[in-house]
Amino acid sequence: MFEMQWPYLLLLAPLPLVMKFIAPKKRVEAALRVPFYQHASQLEQHNRLSIGRRPAKLFALWAIWLSCLLAATNPQWVGEPMSMPSSGRDLLMAVDISGSMEQMDMALNGHRINRLMAVKKVIGDFVVRRNADRLGLILFGAQAYLQAPLTYDRQTVNELLQEAQIGFAGRETAIGDAIALAVKRLRDRPNASRVLIVLTDGANTAGALTPDKATELAQKANIKIYTIAFGAESMEVPGLFGSRTVNPSRDLDEPTMIAIAEKTGGKYFRARNLEELDQIHRELDKLEPIEIEAEKFRPVQTLFFWPLAFAFLLSITIAAMHWWQGRITGQLANNAEVK
Repeated sequence: MFEMQWPYLLLLAPLPLVMKFIAPKKRVEAALRVPFYQHASQLEQHNRLSIGRRPAKLFALWAIWLSCLLAATNPQWVGEPMSMPSSGRDLLMAVDISGSMEQMDMALNGHRINRLMAVKKVIGDFVVRRNADRLGLILFGAQAYLQAPLTYDRQTVNELLQEAQIGFAGRETAIGDAIALAVKRLRDRPNASRVLIVLTDGANTAGALTPDKATELAQKANIKIYTIAFGAESMEVPGLFGSRTVNPSRDLDEPTMIAIAEKTGGKYFRARNLEELDQIHRELDKLEPIEIEAEKFRPVQTLFFWPLAFAFLLSITIAAMHWWQGRITGQLANNAEVK
């Protein structure tokens, strides 16, 4: 269905005619003495041709004016109503992108990859599967940022996740600030739909709020938090006297992650590799959706650029004609002077 956002602007269509009648008339009193009859004859013939083009020029100017007015009304094509999912959750994911996420202790198809690449692979698949949920994405390092607000557009959320890079938010880890930001975004949503998934591989080392204080805020807002501690527990690294086994997750603060989940009614998970991380997210897929009010929307396609482009092309055409006309006049004048 075709609509105009501001159709009343079309009332300005007669404005050029009004200006024609109210504008003061020009008085022409000067006379021109032409010494060369042939030169004058040529110019007169050229002026007749110009006068013959006058109606077409006026029509073109009128079309430009109407096209600009039509573009100013913001014409739109409004599609048929579409129903949004009638059930689901408001689910925020807070993903750690601090410096420790570059640890190369994950394996994919026999190749070593860092933790963030593993998270992108598994959570990307998880995002695609959450058909009926509003999803949002928080990225945190030394600071926490809302990368994607709650939306049904799962593809965009996944793309923003895939574009995340280690260190974008700083090298340290602000778990408390990430939880607090999620509380701010979820507290106005229905009680039973407030869910936060926090994935980290370390301990809180930055931020204005401690995880305990942020958890208290989440409790008051009735937000359920699922925590995922990510990272391998053993890894072979080369040394001076051969390889040795180290624990790349020695800085992981599991007690804090467990406390966050227990205090908010969520659940704590430990993922040591991609397989366990994928299993955890499949378990999270089993969260029972809640019933929410069905929503409908009409897709809107703006069309203002079509009349605007038409006006632009007409303007270019008139300018080109003026240039060509001036060039011909100059040639006639030069020929007359030579003779």
